This record gives sequence, C-alpha cells and structure tokens, in this order.
Amino acid sequence: MEIIEKSIVASIQMNCQLGEKNTNLKIARGLIEEAISQKARLIALPELFSTGYLVEPQDLVLAESIPGPTTNELMEISRKANVYIAGSIIEKGEARGTVYDTAFLIGPGGLIGTYRKIHLWQSENIRFARGNDYPVFSTPIGKIGMQICYEIGFPEGARILTLKGADIILFPSAFGAPRLYAWDIASRSRALENGSYIIASNRWGNEENIEFAGHSRIIAPNGDILAEALGKNEVLIAKVDLQEIEKQRNQIPYLRDLDRFHIAYEFNESLCLRKGCEKRQKAEKWGT
Repeated sequence: MEIIEKSIVASIQMNCQLGEKNTNLKIARGLIEEAISQKARLIALPELFSTGYLVEPQDLVLAESIPGPTTNELMEISRKANVYIAGSIIEKGEARGTVYDTAFLIGPGGLIGTYRKIHLWQSENIRFARGNDYPVFSTPIGKIGMQICYEIGFPEGARILTLKGADIILFPSAFGAPRLYAWDIASRSRALENGSYIIASNRWGNEENIEFAGHSRIIAPNGDILAEALGKNEVLIAKVDLQEIEKQRNQIPYLRDLDRFHIAYEFNESLCLRKGCEKRQKAEKWGT
C-alpha cells in the first residue's frame, strides 16, 4: 500500500432530527459533498449522526447491520469520490435484542472495519452492549483508530491505539455543552500525549434536555487546534502531514520513554484491587 504523506481531512459537525434517518442522511450527504469539493480524502461524521442520540425507545427499530442501508449509501459515495468516510450509528448486534454504538470506517473498496464503544456514558450502560477491542486500520492516508465521544476522556484507549500504530484517531461524538471544558482539555491532551492527529466530530443543537457542545475540531500532534467549529452545521478542513507525527514524537518522546512493562503490570494490579479480581477468579475457578 502506497502511503500518502500529506492529505486533506474533514470533520463534519451537524445537528440531527430524532429518528429521521432520511432527513439526517440528506444533511450528511450535503456536508460530505462539501468536504469532497474541498478535496478532503478522510471525512469524519458525528456519533449517531443518522438517528440522533435520544432515540432509546426506537433503538431496536433504528439499529442496522454493518454493512447495511446507511453504510451502503456512504460506501457508494466513497467509491465514486475515492474518499474515506467514518461515523457512528446504532448497530444491530448478533444476539437478539442487542445493539451497539458502533463507529465505522469506509473506503473506496467498501467497509474497512468497525469499532464498538467500550466506555459507555451513564444510561448507555443499559442501552448498548459493550465492545471489546481496539482495532487500527491501515489506509493510504495513515493508520486510523476510532473512539467514541465520552471515550475522549479516557487516555488508555487513545494510548492503546497509538501503541498499535495509529497516526490518526477519530472521535465521532455527541458531547454535551455542560462539559465543554472537558472536551477542550481532553481532545488536546490525547493529541499531545500520543503525538497523533485527533479528529473530533461533534453534534450541535438540542435534543429534549440535552444541549450538544459543538466545537468539533481537528488537532495536530503537538496539541494545536488546526480547525474548530462553533454552533452550526459546518465542514472543518485541515491538512494531515505524517512527517509531523514523527517530528512531534521525537521532540517529546512520550512513547519512546514509556516504561511499558511496569505500566502494564501496575495498571493490571491496580485494576484487580479496584475490581476484586481475586474474588472473580475464585468464582470462575469453582464455576460460580
């Protein structure tokens, strides 16, 4: 695979109408076409962009397989325009009645891969099943990892993706306005501490009692904000230069100097103390 050192990327910020897939897809298509007209090769949509966020009573009805109707439509756009498109939708799980909040990555050749949200926010814990892996996908514009919304505040996920080779980490999001301060600090921190590009595509507008924060952004490996939206449907454009990743990681060598063995050991030990691993291991041993 030939790697393109410099590429234009786009972060899409949009509002959604609850449960109105056709309307939301029409809005998304228009914004994608705008990004394509600005020569973007990677286009990132927000979390649950096709349905809106507060659709829990309709989750099972709105859920789709991947590939499915929404991703198939985006695959056709991707194929014709030779671009990569990412976002998050409600995915129908393998088990009956199970749904996931799933990010997808599509390329000109079709579906590249998916990531199921692991760290679930508040009522999402009873709404969605939890994912269990951190995939990284190779593309001509760099290696891409994905996290979703709330996970921007968990440094572990972005670090795992970076250690697995990610150059660019996508965060499709529906992040709330009351926590805008956390969005600002966490998004820049994930970029700086990993020397990776961050593309954080957020919702704006309101759903019932939720106000979304907007402020979608594209962040450089040194934590600088390359582009940022405010409170409207908007397409952000910035250039990704893979050489800047290497430059930043050499300038502040967090990854090189990371004591991986001791970090992994102590992290595992501390998690066991917190979660009661010994008790769980005994239960598993005796089949209880």
